[in-house]
Amino acid sequence: MAFTLHPRLEADTTWLGDLPLCRVLLSKEDIGPWLILVPKIEGITEIHHLSDDDQVRFIKESSSLATVLEQKSHPDKINIGALGNMVSQLHIHHIARFQDDVAWPGPIWGNTKGIIREDAQQDDTASQWKAHLSSIDGFVEA
Repeated sequence: MAFTLHPRLEADTTWLGDLPLCRVLLSKEDIGPWLILVPKIEGITEIHHLSDDDQVRFIKESSSLATVLEQKSHPDKINIGALGNMVSQLHIHHIARFQDDVAWPGPIWGNTKGIIREDAQQDDTASQWKAHLSSIDGFVEA
């Protein structure tokens, strides 16, 4: 079965590229940066549903993404979470948080203004993150 991205993730993000296991997405919400990893395996809803090898790869890809996010954004904190209450397809959020962001110190969910970047700004932000992510072994730009 071919991998398909959940329609909500498709609508709310820009595809940056792929790592060996995961698709890398950039949220369109104007906060963060907010990056999302989605394993390219159909029907997976939980991390423990991945094979042992894929669990290890998932954590390594998440750690590599978080490292680049930290190096390029210099956040006060990185929030990493896999909630899946609205989108059951397994995905993990990586959000750079700053003490002056709209939701600090609370969680992002339900605490932002929901402002979406203009298309040109999203394209520029996506281009910047594609360049940043090129330092991760195995990243292939979309």
